[in-house]
Amino acid sequence: MAEIIVEYEFGGEIKTATATNADVAVKISETETERTVEITALKDIKLSSVKDGAIFTVSRADSVFLNGYQSWTDTKEFYLSEKERDVKKIPKILNGIFAFDRYGDALMYDYGKDRLHGYDVFYSRGERECFFLNANYKTAYLVFEVNRKSGEVTAISDYGGMFIKSGTEMTVLHYYIAENYSKGIELLDKLYPKKNIEKIFGYTSWYNYYQNIDEQTIRRDLAALDGRFNLFQIDDGYETFVGDWLDVDKKKFPCGLDGIVEEIHRKGLKAGIWLAPFVAEEKSRLFRDYRGWFKTQSGEPVRCGANWSGFYALDFYKPEVRDYIKKCLTYYKDMGFDFFKLDFLYAVSLPVYENKTRSQVAEEAYSFIREVLGDKLILGCGATVFNAIDKFDYLRIGPDVSLKFDDVWYMRRMHRERISTKVTLQNTVYRSIFGGRFFGNDPDVFLLRDDNISLSDKQKQALLTINALFGDVMMTSDNVGDYDGEKEKYIDKALALYSGAKVTDYRRRGRFIEIEYDFDGISRRVEYDVKKGVLV
Repeated sequence: MAEIIVEYEFGGEIKTATATNADVAVKISETETERTVEITALKDIKLSSVKDGAIFTVSRADSVFLNGYQSWTDTKEFYLSEKERDVKKIPKILNGIFAFDRYGDALMYDYGKDRLHGYDVFYSRGERECFFLNANYKTAYLVFEVNRKSGEVTAISDYGGMFIKSGTEMTVLHYYIAENYSKGIELLDKLYPKKNIEKIFGYTSWYNYYQNIDEQTIRRDLAALDGRFNLFQIDDGYETFVGDWLDVDKKKFPCGLDGIVEEIHRKGLKAGIWLAPFVAEEKSRLFRDYRGWFKTQSGEPVRCGANWSGFYALDFYKPEVRDYIKKCLTYYKDMGFDFFKLDFLYAVSLPVYENKTRSQVAEEAYSFIREVLGDKLILGCGATVFNAIDKFDYLRIGPDVSLKFDDVWYMRRMHRERISTKVTLQNTVYRSIFGGRFFGNDPDVFLLRDDNISLSDKQKQALLTINALFGDVMMTSDNVGDYDGEKEKYIDKALALYSGAKVTDYRRRGRFIEIEYDFDGISRRVEYDVKKGVLV
């Protein structure tokens, strides 16, 4: 049994406990398949973390799965020879301007060149196999840290300075154990049986026009959709400013959105809308007139990134903030929208709340969204992954697709949540273990158009095929009315895979991912070249 280390603060001093002491009582329980640590605070303490050291050791020949912090964070099977991108290596002046350290976990995890880390689920494949799964995610994230030199794996339950009152009893670490990858998948099947998830084949306006949408463009692309589609989603750009959700831009949409919703429904499609409910941009009326609604630290509002004019986190625990979020969501719900793409959700737990962990904040905020929207379909995006379980119907499981395969050169040096088709395709494969169990997996869009894009034809085909094989959502931003016969054949083939293929295995082999799947009663195999973005 590895040593448990409880790290906490008492009396202004950072302390540790490996067993019961004067400040905290520690109880450890273990079986072959589970490990649990419970504590009782004997004094008022601030709990930092609970560390379970050296739970496993992997070899350099093994690949290890490291689940990124949120939807967009790069996620794959790593080799110990590989490093994680540390946003703190970016010049401070750039971080100050663009707030790159706000999109991921840079403010809460201490990156180091000799370690890799991931969240809530971990496995290794190869010479030494294992599988671990956080059972306590509603209370605290479980960070799996891998020493790149020794191969030792440590599990760290993250509490971030949560205040715990004397006399409080709580489970502070609890995870499941399986002896190898296959047994781990069986464990997932037992704990999270496959759901009957409606597959989405739809359109979203973002990846062609971005914020430059208007009524004419939306109606034109809607008119091009045929009976194969079941969703039409309006993305960012209909509102005047992010945060001012009730202010539809009258220059772009002089007749509002009501008529468009009716038109979508007349075509037999679900109507979808995009919002980022927990943030507002600096130029918004909300930020200008209701500054007290924004969470502050050191007297300043909590910045969440540099999108738009810069954007900030609302204080979710203010009743008036919840009322506003509810009012906005209800407005579009009552308008007739069936599908809500809710974005930048990581922002709700970016501020520090002294009496709650970041995971608890996300749990409560995501549950609130579900309560407000009832039985409407919810696609979470930019969200912490495990908190989406039982809250969202679908979850984006990778970053935004880029119109260049790996975006421009300088963006490759930025944060782990940057837009990248190269990265999102890897996330699509490796996070497929969640799909159908936790929620439907959204691998983001496929794009086949010839204009306003720099992907090669083979890269477009790989994107379409992998999305069809691994996704529960297939969407595009193309005006499909411009498709020729060849592109229609690609779509028909992909839709056949989407509805009829079943992936049976995938493995990383250096720069390639070997994918095996059954289709039409035949076992098939294809290799994906991660570096070039093509199927071989």
